[in-house]
Amino acid sequence: MAEALLSIDRLNVAYGDVQVLWDVSLEVQPGEMLALIGANGAGKSTLLATISGLLAPLSGRIMFDRKDITGAPADEIVRSGIAHVPQGRRLFAGLTVRQNLMLGAYTRRDGEQEKDLAWVLDTFPRLKERQAQLAGTMSGGEQQMCAIGRALMSRPKLLLIDEPSLGLAPVVVDDLLEVLRTVHEQGTTVLVVEQDIQTALEEADRGYVLETGRITLSGSAKDLLANQDIKKAYLGV
Repeated sequence: MAEALLSIDRLNVAYGDVQVLWDVSLEVQPGEMLALIGANGAGKSTLLATISGLLAPLSGRIMFDRKDITGAPADEIVRSGIAHVPQGRRLFAGLTVRQNLMLGAYTRRDGEQEKDLAWVLDTFPRLKERQAQLAGTMSGGEQQMCAIGRALMSRPKLLLIDEPSLGLAPVVVDDLLEVLRTVHEQGTTVLVVEQDIQTALEEADRGYVLETGRITLSGSAKDLLANQDIKKAYLGV
């Protein structure tokens, strides 16, 4: 197996006095789509926030692209090649779609931002139609597309996506999944957090199960979908 793009070793994270993650270890291989699944409150969003530098761990190590990024500032982590699409999208509601997208490239100095903007707008035709519209006036699905597009503007090696389907209609979720497939097929490694276990594992190559702050199971997405404990706990089978 190739050297992992992202390697997390025995990570412990707390909010104040409340510990949320306990000795979490996982790896993301270059070019794969990895699903992190688990119930609400299991610590999935906390893990993504720690990877992206929004939270500092109590202990443990995070290696990305052969560099130790444990506790590094968020802007440095973006520059290293990690982009985070947070739960709830968190767009700048009073800025246009185009302005939100361009903010995703704020760390870049390569002069190719306009070229990448054209690619993002071609990838998301609805954003192309609405690029002059205020982001806060769009539908939830369109805002999610804008949040993903903004992240892609940083040219990430690893895309972290937190609950992309939350609160969206099934037809909108299908459109988003199609875009994620395209992004993944074009070479971006993806780590997706999702409560819709069936959807996440049908799209992913591998998966990890996080329960009350601990990794309890991992394996190929196909094997996890067939696992009887997962069927009982998450799929109602």
